[in-house]
Order: sequence, then C-alpha cells, then structure tokens
Amino acid sequence: MTRARRPQEPALPAEGRRRVAIERVTPEVDAGRYPIKRVTGEHVSVEADVFADGHEVVACVLRWRPAHAEHWAETEMQPLGNDRWRASFPVEQIGTYHYTIEGWVDRFRTWRTDLVKRIEAGQDVGVELLAGAALIAAAAQRAAGADRAALEAHARQLRDAAGVAAGRALALDDGLAALVDRYPDRSLATRYGRELAVRVDRERARYSTWYEFFPRSAASAPGRHGTFADCEQRLDYIAGMGFDVVYLPPIHPIGSSFRKGANNSLTPAEDDPGSPWAIGSGAGGHTAIHPQLGTLADFERLVGRARELGMEIALDLAFQCTPDHPWVTSHPDWFRHRPDGAIQYAENPPKKYQDIYPLDFESADWRGLWSELRAVVHYWVARGVRLFRVDNPHTKSFAFWEWLIADVQAAEPDVLFLAEAFTRPKVMYHLAKLGFSQSYTYFAWRNTAEELTAYFTELTGGEVREYFRPNLWPNTPDILTEYLQFGGRPAFAVRLVLAATLGASYGIYGPAFELAEHEAVAAGSEEYRDSEKYQVRFRDLDHPSSLRPLITRMNRIRRANAALQRDAGLTFHPSDNPMLLCYSKASADRANVVVVVVNLDVRHTQAGWVDLDLAALGVADDEPYQVHDALGDGRFLWQGRRNFVELDPRAMPAHIFRLRRRARTEQDFDYYL
Repeated sequence: MTRARRPQEPALPAEGRRRVAIERVTPEVDAGRYPIKRVTGEHVSVEADVFADGHEVVACVLRWRPAHAEHWAETEMQPLGNDRWRASFPVEQIGTYHYTIEGWVDRFRTWRTDLVKRIEAGQDVGVELLAGAALIAAAAQRAAGADRAALEAHARQLRDAAGVAAGRALALDDGLAALVDRYPDRSLATRYGRELAVRVDRERARYSTWYEFFPRSAASAPGRHGTFADCEQRLDYIAGMGFDVVYLPPIHPIGSSFRKGANNSLTPAEDDPGSPWAIGSGAGGHTAIHPQLGTLADFERLVGRARELGMEIALDLAFQCTPDHPWVTSHPDWFRHRPDGAIQYAENPPKKYQDIYPLDFESADWRGLWSELRAVVHYWVARGVRLFRVDNPHTKSFAFWEWLIADVQAAEPDVLFLAEAFTRPKVMYHLAKLGFSQSYTYFAWRNTAEELTAYFTELTGGEVREYFRPNLWPNTPDILTEYLQFGGRPAFAVRLVLAATLGASYGIYGPAFELAEHEAVAAGSEEYRDSEKYQVRFRDLDHPSSLRPLITRMNRIRRANAALQRDAGLTFHPSDNPMLLCYSKASADRANVVVVVVNLDVRHTQAGWVDLDLAALGVADDEPYQVHDALGDGRFLWQGRRNFVELDPRAMPAHIFRLRRRARTEQDFDYYL
C-alpha cells in the first residue's frame, strides 16, 4: 500500500507582515529599465497606487536622491483619492537622480481617525485613550531630544487624564498629531521594488533653436571654398536671427574613391568636392579636419566665437568611412566583406552608396571598434564641442549607443546627442530611451490638422513624453517635402511657425530655408536640385525675399514666452474649419499662455470659429480676456469659448496670441496682465 506523500510546506517570505501594496508608479519607463528625462530646475511629479488590506490608514513617502548622494531625501505623498498618491521633488544638478516610494500602515492615524468616529457616535472611549497613549509612548522611543520629552509628557497626560473630556481634547490636538507624524513606525514598511532613475540635462536639451549650414558654402564670394574663418563671419548673421545652436555637417577629409558628383552623379567632374558624409582620405579620418576648411586652431577659434555670441557649435557624428579612410587599411576587420573578399559598401536597395563603407558592429573586434569610436567623441569634446547630431544612429548597435552616451556623460555630463533617425517609430523611441537627448521626428511629413493633432498628442500626451524630446525640422539637406516644393513662400512661413511653436526645439537647414529654395532634383523626389551635399553653393543672404525677418521675429517670440520653451502644456482646440489649426501652450506655472492659430492652406484666405478650452487657458467661462498677436501686433478683446479668426497666407499665415487676463487694481479700474 502506497502512503500518500505529505506536501512540502512552501518557504515563508523573509517578512510576511508587510501589508502595503505599491502599484502603477508613474513616471516609469519599461519597468524602470530606462530613465525618464528632465532638465535642471524642473520637478519630477510622481504618482502611485498605495493601499493595504483592511481599513487602516496608509501613509507613504517619495524617496529621492542624486546618484552620488549617500542619503535619501523624503517628501510626504498626498492622497488624490481612490488610493492614488502624488508627490514631487526638484532636480537641480546635471546627472542622474534616483527615486522610489515607501508605504506603511499608520497605526496612530488609524487610531485617531477611529477615535473621532467613536466620539461622534457617543461611545465610551476610555480604553481607546489608553491605546493612544501607548502609541504616543512608542513614538517617543523613536524620537530624541525635546521631541522625545514632549511625546513622553503627552503619553503620561493622556494616561492620567482626570476625565474623558480632557483626554479627548488632548488626543485630538493637531500639534500632537504633527509631532507623532515625525516619528512613524516604519518597521514593516513596504518599499517599491525598483529604484527608478531620472537623467537630468542642462536646459539646452529641452529648449534649443538650431541652424544648419555647410562650412564649405560660407565663402563671401562665389567660386571659392569656404573656411572656418568664413564661418566665423557667418555667425553674426545666424546669431542675429536668434539661433543658439549652429550645426555643421561633417568637417573631416573627404575621400576620392567613388566620389559623387553634382546631383549625386556617379561621374564626378575633376573639381567636384564630394559628400561631407564620405569621411576619410590620406589627410585623416574622424579626428582630422578637411584641409580646405582650415586648421584645428581655426576650428577651436570658431567654437569660442560662437560661445561669445551665446551659441554653441554642434558637430555631425557620422560613423562611416570611405574606401580611403585610414581604418580601412589599419582595421579591415571592422567592415563587412563580400564573398569575393571586397568590403561591402552601403546599400539601401535599389540605392547604392559605393563611396561609403558602413562599420560592422558585429565584428570579432567589436571591442576595439567601440573603443576607437569612443575616442573620436572624446577628442571633439576636448576641443569644446558639447553637442553632437548623430547621423543614422538606427543603423548602428543599440548596445553601443547606450554604452557610449553613458560613458561620455559620466565624464562630461553637459554633452548632448541629437538622433537623426527617420525610421520606424519603435526604433526612434528606443534610441531615445538609450540616452539620446533629442530626436528628429516625422514633423516634416505631417501637414493636415488631423495629422498634426494626432502626432503631437502622441509625443506630448503619453509615456513617450517622459523620454523622447522632439526636435522639429521643416527641411534638411535630405528632405525637401512636397509641401515646400509647391507651396511657395507661404508654405515656408507656415512650417516655420508650426516648428517654432509646436516644439520647444526646432531647426532649419539654411540658407536654403530662409531663401525658400524649393526645386527638387526630379519629380517625386525630396532631394534638392544642386544639393549642397555634392557641391559648393554661394547665396545672396541679403536677398529681399528672404524670410530672415520672420525667422528673427519667431525666435524673439520664443525667447519672450516661457510657454514655447517646453513641449509640455500643449492643448489642441477644435475649429469649424479644418484648414485652421488651433492650439495653446502654457508655462509650468501657467503664468504665460500662448494661443496659436495657423492657416494650413498656403493659397487661400481661411476663416472660421475656434472653440477654446477655457479651463486649459485658466480663464473662467464669463471672463473677458485680451489676446495680443505677437506676429501682427493686433490686440483683441475676447470673451467665451468661440472666437472668430481670418488669415491670409500671403500676408501672415498665423496668429500667435499672448493671453492677457483681466485684473483689478487698487484704484478699482480694469487692466490686462
């Protein structure tokens, strides 16, 4: 006869008396795998569901500290209802912060809450007062100094109260409650299972205004290759428009093998300069400078001059090589090889890029490759570069970028990286999680009110906003959209206003943008005719049709309005005309509110009624308010949700209204803030 086996008793938890549950913590990216992002001076607002079994009162704190700090700071979390809690903490230093949550059953608050109910029900509470005295005495044991003495005295007084009435008054004293709250019993507290992280960057990561130009096209006269000295002269022009970042395409030597000619021709002329992204020649590779641009000293002087003007230089980080790059000879194993032994050039079938050899991040010597690429970044950081626009990061290893960015920022925390990755959304978002400070977007191809509303609601309304900082570009050397090709000057004005107001960071490729260059190399193509990627261009920066005055005004408006310096605070408002896009942005303290209305039709005047969400604007339903158009200088007195607008794209395609609410002075007359 077989005897039934007694089931083995499962192992007990280390501590089974912890009763508090902590769930649905926000913000939290991928279960804490990646940090959220903030800039110095901001706050991190944290929410969580914190609750326990039974009916006892729960208390919880938000714990936070800079990564280098040994001790945690704590902020008491406040209830929002339905077991949801919230607290926030400031981030004041560049680097990493950690945060988590701790919750416990608060027996003193539970006792006090129940005591009030018993008193209101007319019950005898003598025994309950003795129980409270014991809780106060226990708190005294956790205290020290004057607080300990005060708590011991309160415990004695409660035990020795001559009458229940006196005991009730003492037990319900708010000062006593506040004193006990300082020394809660947290011996059975539950701590959230993860320490979450915040990557804190300098303000430029959140708010920046970029201008891209090719140094070789910066000469003051046609027919000459530009130099860094010419770029220095160009800086005054750029600063005058209000930009704070000057982005330069690659400044390195350009290979001659398979060099591309004008308009991407495979048969270059003898004097064709080649593409700056075809990096490497006998003159050097990624730490060398193209001889025609000047010297390293010239470059460092350019960096210093930009800094004097309140700007900084961003360099292109393009990890690819020409057949003439020194690495091809010294480290052929860093590249993939074809069956015939030749190195595999870049392809995006059916396109072929014979002048580019992509690096092989699965190379057997991947450690040596990573180390060399790291050295490239640190080389330019040592020359004063603090911003990098990274070319096609989605074609390189995810693990490499996470490692590289963490390494660079550990040594130089103020260095920022912009990801130029026009690829699948999940890939773009993942690169941002890995550490990229800003990211290019699909903005250039979102044209209708419906498309723009949906896309920017995605970017600013969900978890994506915690780690993905969009940088909006209406054009780049690779992107001349159909909207710009056929919309004329008004199309450029519309895209400028949208980029500069929908995003806290935006950029333009100039002077092509301000001169409204719109000719494509062929029908259906987004490539510029006579693209600077393959030839040197000279332009008249003072051309009377230039959008320079409008760009200057837009950047001035951005600097004057804190609401436009962050991506948060964006609200879309309905319009009865689908060609009118209306949205507002508010500063963190809501002291600055801007309402933008844009006519998306670049050919016709459009009019209609916008239906404003007054609560989002901080305006009461019956409150009159003034709107001042920062573009056209008009002032209008509005009241209520529905207001009429009319915009002629040939004059000005948008209103940028600064909201001014009415206030009453001590002299009892109305004015607008």
